[in-house]
Amino acid sequence: MEMPKIPIEGVKYLVTVGSGKGGVGKTTVSVNLALALQALGHKVGLLDADVYGPNVPRMMGINESPRASGESIAPIEQYGVKLMSMGFLSPGDRPIIWRGPMLHSLMQQFVRNVMWGPLDFLVVDLPPGTGDVSLSLAQSTPITGAVVVTTPSDVSLEDARKAVLMFRQLHVPLLGLVENMSYLIAPQSGERIDVFGEGGGKRTADQMQIPLLGELPLVPEVRRGGDSGRPAALAGEDAAIAQPFYALARAVLARVEQAAANKGPTIAVED
Repeated sequence: MEMPKIPIEGVKYLVTVGSGKGGVGKTTVSVNLALALQALGHKVGLLDADVYGPNVPRMMGINESPRASGESIAPIEQYGVKLMSMGFLSPGDRPIIWRGPMLHSLMQQFVRNVMWGPLDFLVVDLPPGTGDVSLSLAQSTPITGAVVVTTPSDVSLEDARKAVLMFRQLHVPLLGLVENMSYLIAPQSGERIDVFGEGGGKRTADQMQIPLLGELPLVPEVRRGGDSGRPAALAGEDAAIAQPFYALARAVLARVEQAAANKGPTIAVED
C-alpha cells in the first residue's frame, strides 16, 4: 500500500536537488541556490540529506550542534537560512553506514521533527544516485519539483538521465537540469575553455523534454568560497561570481510559480 504524502508543516515549496553521480557540485549548487533565494526576499531552509557526505556545515561555515526543543529540533540559522544536516550530529570523518530503514527513519526525523516553518522554500540536497533517501522522501512528502545537476561530460550526463527517470518514476515534477562546471574562462586571455565538453546539458535537457535552468562556469573562487564557509552567492547579485546562481534561483522561481499557477500540468511527470 502506498504511503500517504504529508506536507511539511509551515513549508510552502519543497525543492530537491539531486544528481546521478557524485562529484558534479550538487551541494555547491544547493547551498548557493538557497542563499540566492533568501537574498531575493524568500524565507528559506536547507536540508542536507546527503547523509554519506554531509558537506553543508563546512560550506555554510557552521561548527555547532542543533538544540532540542521538547520533542522537536531547532534548526541552526546561518546567513538567514535555516539549516539541518547529519554533519551536525555526526561531525568529523566518521562514516555513516546505515541501511534503508534507518535512513528512512532519519529522513522522517529531519522533515517532521525539525521546526522548519514558516518557510517559502525548503531546499533539499539529496545524496547522489537513485538510492533510499530519495525514495523515502519522494514516497512520504509532496515535492514541488526536482533540480538535477550534471556536468557536460558524457559520463555525468548518462547518470543525470537516470536521475531524471528516477524522479519521473516517483512522480516528482522536474523543474529542470543544471549544467555545472560548464566552462572555464582562462584568467589571462579571457578565452572560454570547455573542460568537460560542450553543449551536453542542453542536448540532454532537450532529449528529456525538461528546461535547462542554467550553465554554471567552473570558477576557482566558488570552490574557495565553499571551502571557507563563505559561499559565492553571499557576494550579491551584482557580483560576477554570484550572478549565475541568482540567474538559477530566478529560473527555479519561475518554474515553481508556473507550476503553482497551473497546478502542475506544465511540469511533465511521466510514468
